[in-house]
Amino acid sequence: MASNQGNGTLYTFPGNFRAYKAQIAAKYSGAKVNVADENKFKMNETNKSAEFINKFPTGKVPAYENDAGVKLFEANAIAFFLSNEQLRGNTLAEQAQVLQWINFGESDINPASATLVYPCMGIMQFNKQNNERAKTELTHILQLLNNYLRTKTYLVGERITLADIAVACDLLLLFQWIIEPSLRDPYPNVTRWFVTLINQQEFQAVIGKDFKLCEKTAQFDAKKYAEFLHSEQQPQAAAKSAPATTAECAKGEKKKAKEEKPAKEKKPAKKEEEEEIPDDTDDAYADEPKQKDPFAEMPKSSFNMDEFKRVYSNEDTATKAIPYFWDHIDKENCSIWFCEYKYPEDLAQIFMTCNLVSGFYQRLEKLRKNAFASMCVFGENNNNTIAGIWIWRGQGLAFQLAPDWQVDYESYTWKKLPIDDESTKKIVNDYFLWEGEHNGKKFNQGKIFK
Repeated sequence: MASNQGNGTLYTFPGNFRAYKAQIAAKYSGAKVNVADENKFKMNETNKSAEFINKFPTGKVPAYENDAGVKLFEANAIAFFLSNEQLRGNTLAEQAQVLQWINFGESDINPASATLVYPCMGIMQFNKQNNERAKTELTHILQLLNNYLRTKTYLVGERITLADIAVACDLLLLFQWIIEPSLRDPYPNVTRWFVTLINQQEFQAVIGKDFKLCEKTAQFDAKKYAEFLHSEQQPQAAAKSAPATTAECAKGEKKKAKEEKPAKEKKPAKKEEEEEIPDDTDDAYADEPKQKDPFAEMPKSSFNMDEFKRVYSNEDTATKAIPYFWDHIDKENCSIWFCEYKYPEDLAQIFMTCNLVSGFYQRLEKLRKNAFASMCVFGENNNNTIAGIWIWRGQGLAFQLAPDWQVDYESYTWKKLPIDDESTKKIVNDYFLWEGEHNGKKFNQGKIFK
């Protein structure tokens, strides 16, 4: 049955796996969608124009509008709009299950995929600690899906739904770059399901018929990453040297690269400019150009963040770390912030909520040197929430200092706390100690950003 969404235009760049969701959904539903060509849309030009921002406030792609005046941003929302009843779910229960899997892909699969894949593409720095954590998360994701699909052909019901489309697209880069045969073997149900989907004509009409599963896990190439940072080409051109799906994540990295001055010569990295937690790859990165420090223009702080983290990690929290913090905190050049997740009604299993926090942390690697946080999960399965305390240099909201720090922070409310207030001291102490409750929910577990 043909869709009744009218004629629509999708604004995106070639190979955007997020846009694939909307395009594939339209193929199934019969919705009429045209992808704007280069004459109508140029990445990082058109989407920065006042006209585009007026229609789509985030300036992100994919973005969609139709002849009935509907304007949407965010891939999953666009895909949902372009779907028919079968894709969305025939019953309320099925619709909820579809949304459940879409959210799972966004909160669990995409953070792990970005951490593992983007360094291989040469568009993100490699970090051993984050890489190992993402590998563990990927194993959990594949095991979960494999167990679920043991007795099922599709994720919801007996036919393909938007849940299958969204999750398969979220897994595309992983199956293309990371999940080699030895990693696929333990999860035959996932592989069977994924291969079934990408061989459907509706999928192939969008992603092509030549999609190949990974034969050998790709590795980080420091030279390629350094070249990317200095590249002055547009994101569309950068995508030609790697799969087009790199363009979206390339946007933020390229903006930072353009703000740098070209290095006159390669020099070993200074000790104070290294990552907060060194790993075995430090020597390989010593020759890479350093990105502009978002905190460079701020006054120096007397608070030794590294020393506080050492005390917090190695000594008793109540008798050593907390007194050290309050004795040394720089009231003029540091600030304390309380955050709370905006959408607790969307949170389900505790492990999924914890993965949401982990994904948030992973995308803030360059903030570690100047920040510390204790994020806590309160409640239980199907009734939980997230709240946390952050300390960083400066008096403003630190996430606004760098584009690539802004992926997750808008999902939280942020309140600056007065340092001298006794109520601030109590809440900071509770979050440092992982004690207390929030909105009637008891502490479940916490994650430290350091």
